[in-house]
Amino acid sequence: MHRIVVVGGGIAGIVVATHMGRRSGGRNETSILLVDRNPAHVWKPMLHTFAAGTATYANESIPFVSQAKRAGFHFWPGTLAGLDRAAGEVELGPVRLPDGVSELPGRRVPFDTLVIAVGSRANDFGTPGVAEHCRFIDNIGEAERFGALLRTRIAQAVAEDRDVSVAIVGGGATGVELAAELRLSADILSSYATWHRASRLQLTLIESGPHLVAGFPEEISDAVKRKLGQLRVEVRLDTKVVGADEMGVLLEGGGRVDADLMAWVAGVKAPDVLKHLDGLEVARNGQLLVRPTLQTTTDDRIFALGDCARFEGANGKPLPTTAQVARQQAQFLARSLRRHLRWGRPLRPFTFRNRGSLVSLGDYAAYGTLGNYGFFSGGVIRGRLAELGHAALYRQHQMDLTGLLRGGATWLGSDLMRVGRSRVVLS
Repeated sequence: MHRIVVVGGGIAGIVVATHMGRRSGGRNETSILLVDRNPAHVWKPMLHTFAAGTATYANESIPFVSQAKRAGFHFWPGTLAGLDRAAGEVELGPVRLPDGVSELPGRRVPFDTLVIAVGSRANDFGTPGVAEHCRFIDNIGEAERFGALLRTRIAQAVAEDRDVSVAIVGGGATGVELAAELRLSADILSSYATWHRASRLQLTLIESGPHLVAGFPEEISDAVKRKLGQLRVEVRLDTKVVGADEMGVLLEGGGRVDADLMAWVAGVKAPDVLKHLDGLEVARNGQLLVRPTLQTTTDDRIFALGDCARFEGANGKPLPTTAQVARQQAQFLARSLRRHLRWGRPLRPFTFRNRGSLVSLGDYAAYGTLGNYGFFSGGVIRGRLAELGHAALYRQHQMDLTGLLRGGATWLGSDLMRVGRSRVVLS
């Protein structure tokens, strides 16, 4: 059988594995293996809600093992550690098991086609002290550790009858959404007798550029800034962070912002391992260079997509690292690769269709653009319509993976569980 290995179980990876597995129809033509360090898939744009404690991993994740059984692929826990192109093998590093002590050893896995979809991380740009003192929320483990540390800081502050300060570095979609979600968490906590005032959570959002959510129209950027101000989030624009220590972040010009907890959500870079993959070409930020077919520039057997791939659009600029791009590329590659392997058809070039962008400030507000096609091309939406659109993107992804019936049941179950439990993680 033709051996397809997909490394990375984020949005791009799980969609490729699921669509390829389903379309094989049980034929013994291809064997599909998905590799990821985590036991379950989560929608990456939700990570800030796990960090704030307003959503729980158990309710909003899809176990890889069960998804593999339904969709007709295989799963193995592992991390991308290296590549031997001559031998046609990908090297997987060891993975820590759930007991927190034991490790599953690494292994070498042979492939005929390799799909690399290992996502991206925030970029600290080598800023002194950031790696040691700031928290990242690029995966579920980091998001849950941030949430646990936040609850610890709140408990300490309650015992000492003082405020808790959180500094968020990065004014993109993740930064503004995290700020709003933390305010929502504080509002909910304030209803409990042990923490009387939501204002006891002091939030500061720091952005080096002149606008928040820079990829959006200026009117949305301004609206987001006003809303965050109403939510008692101090927004600092044109402010560059040049260092961090145990007590806060250092600003260019000699100032500083003291904080009990610091979140770094600025910049984007690909995982460092991609720079050492047996001759594959990478961009300055570590992304793998790909051709229009999503094949890497130096090996026809190896594809890259999603956040870890640098794909230039029709305007010559690289596509943004968004869930929309990852899903479109994954759905396209599954179709194109199946036709190529089954009928020998040439691989087709990928074309991105901009369907707009959305940013949600928790329960408080949402804003979006309508993309570059249709009667309302380039229009702006806000309010309830934008909120529904933001929620629909996530639920559409769930239904794409698990089917209409199971996805709808999951949606209903999540809403019912939300009614029956605390709206914020307390322990």
